[in-house]
Amino acid sequence: MALVEKSVLIMRTPEQMFELVDHVEDYPQFLPWCGGVEVLARTAEMTAARIHIHYRGIKAHFATENTKKPPHLMRLAFREGPFRRLDGSWRFTRLGDAGCKIEFQLHYEFSNKLLEKALGPVFGHIVNTFVDSFVKRAHQIHG
Repeated sequence: MALVEKSVLIMRTPEQMFELVDHVEDYPQFLPWCGGVEVLARTAEMTAARIHIHYRGIKAHFATENTKKPPHLMRLAFREGPFRRLDGSWRFTRLGDAGCKIEFQLHYEFSNKLLEKALGPVFGHIVNTFVDSFVKRAHQIHG
């Protein structure tokens, strides 16, 4: 099982960063590996979506159901895809008037060794650059 933990400080509010992460339908605009998104359900407390990976000839998809406590916490739970386990969280902690600390954590394990061998390097790259991609997007949107 793999564990990814990333933390970064950014001069954006928790509200801005939470909204950016929750707005999954925009992912294809700034995540180069994202080949599309389907929002399966959305309420004030939950967002469920299927995300399509199209990267370096690899095509796959996975779906999560994310419970939300805006603007500070989003918990990711596995719904479908090539995993035995996929769960994690985004935390946004306010720092002063205009900043926040972003903490991203993800545990994942592929459902079998063949999928791990085929998708592991691609998914590893995706999750290891995930937080940086959102930080870059925040700077593009909010100046």
